[in-house]
Amino acid sequence: MTSTDSGDTGSTGGTNDTNTTNGWEQRLAALWAELDAYETDPAGFRARIAELTAERPEDDPVALFEQGAAHDSTGEPEQAVRLYRRALDGGLTGLRRRRAVIQLASSLRNLGRPDVSVELLTEERAIPADRLDADETALTAAVDAFLALALADTGREREAASLALGALAPLLPRYNRSLAYYAKDLLKTRQGS
Repeated sequence: MTSTDSGDTGSTGGTNDTNTTNGWEQRLAALWAELDAYETDPAGFRARIAELTAERPEDDPVALFEQGAAHDSTGEPEQAVRLYRRALDGGLTGLRRRRAVIQLASSLRNLGRPDVSVELLTEERAIPADRLDADETALTAAVDAFLALALADTGREREAASLALGALAPLLPRYNRSLAYYAKDLLKTRQGS
């Protein structure tokens, strides 16, 4: 992902992370809010995240996710992928789990593995809405957006455009119904016709 927007990576985790304290989450959020100040010292930011996550048990999925996000946001997607996978394998839950899947898929796409990104995000997109809490549901458009990028990278541009337009349609003040129809129709219409 390699983003400097802390809303894309680290920070607070949502309602399903019951094993964290409010104080720790607040300190974590404050540190993520300082990310831009570390633009010339990305290793310093990663070190600060490592110090904070060291307060949690060894192999804690939340700590692994936050470390992965720190690597991702400071230009080290290979390390981020490894940490995201460990966090997910370790039982990461709730909002952080969904964010880890999105961020893992994005990093894999950036590392030249859009096929794996499509697979991960397609599985994430298939999770029934009744199994997601409100925070996780709020990331549905993000799942669609990153899936559209991965689809485009695999040569499936029409599917990507359909997905992106379908996600955009409900946000428009007018033409939502038409745009939603045309987004679906992209999948039926042959290219060039």
